Amino acid sequence: MVSILKLRSAFFTRPIRCCHCHFRSERGEKNVKLAPRVGLFWDLDNKPPNSIPPYDVANKLRVAASSFGVIRHMIAYANSHTFSHVPLAVQEMKKQRELLNRLENKGVIKRNEPYLCRVCGRKFHTNEKLVNHFKQLHEREHAKRVNQIESAKGSRRVKLVAKYSMKMEKYKKAARGVLTPSVGCGLADELKRAGFWVQTVSDKPQAADRALESDIVDMMDHRRVECVVLVSDDSDFVNVIKEAKLRCLKTVVIGDTPDGVLKRNADAAFSWEEILMGKAKKEAVSVVENWKDRDILKRLEWTYNPEVDKKKFNPDNAVTEASEDENIKDFCDEVDDDVYKDDKGAWWELDSDDDDTSRQSGKVSILSVTR
Repeated sequence: MVSILKLRSAFFTRPIRCCHCHFRSERGEKNVKLAPRVGLFWDLDNKPPNSIPPYDVANKLRVAASSFGVIRHMIAYANSHTFSHVPLAVQEMKKQRELLNRLENKGVIKRNEPYLCRVCGRKFHTNEKLVNHFKQLHEREHAKRVNQIESAKGSRRVKLVAKYSMKMEKYKKAARGVLTPSVGCGLADELKRAGFWVQTVSDKPQAADRALESDIVDMMDHRRVECVVLVSDDSDFVNVIKEAKLRCLKTVVIGDTPDGVLKRNADAAFSWEEILMGKAKKEAVSVVENWKDRDILKRLEWTYNPEVDKKKFNPDNAVTEASEDENIKDFCDEVDDDVYKDDKGAWWELDSDDDDTSRQSGKVSILSVTR
């Protein structure tokens, strides 16, 4: 008997525990609610980062948008003129660098530490010699690697990308400090470095707006985002914001117009100053909490549904109920007739004791005759 119990415990205890854990994990997965997917769309023709480094602005936009959910798409649209434009701050930096180069070449200014090449490690006394070395040697090597990768196909291309990835990344980091503003300070390069997908459109008027609008609508049609963050002050995007709200998507607008049409129709709005100072990230927490409370209230709201009410108050059901009442009434009438059919007198006349004795004697005589 003891051996049978041991075998029974060995065979039946583990599956029960596994099933319990399995069901518990399934319940846990059902209760977990994923964060909403966010799409960040930037109209660069309308809101370019004029005096602020593009990379810093792009990072702060990304941090602010991540407060509303998980960022899945970061897209920036502009024409070729916007991307070729060099900001004023970069132009001033370039002028200062040229002036310092002249003073270093004349010997007026001497640097305590030599200039170091971050690719090969060689040292130079003047910045101009470092730039010439970088262009003649490392820039040419980088161009050869890029051409070699672009000409290759299939598995060979994959192997070349894996082979040169470290060297190309090292070159890009060094070029930002040496070849400014030719490499790294351009608007498109800085936005790509920050993680944006940059799209250049034609120089026709409203070309960037149309491309950005069609991209947002396509994202909504395929349900790729649940929250739309738009960086623009252009009132042409009002229809897109309204369409997103009709589809129950959250909308956030970032711009400088305090009482614009976009901000009035959006669920939340922030200014450039709030983005750059980090206030938007703090305020976004309370905005998300308000959205959650609003969703709960919408679920608790009573809504009129005519189809459900028709089913509840259908006239056919009322007719059937009336017919059932009539049937019950007929049945009660029949029962009353059967009960009072044998009564000879009126129902209000009570039977006396003599009548009861005569009825009992009659019943006894009938029984005796039958016997």
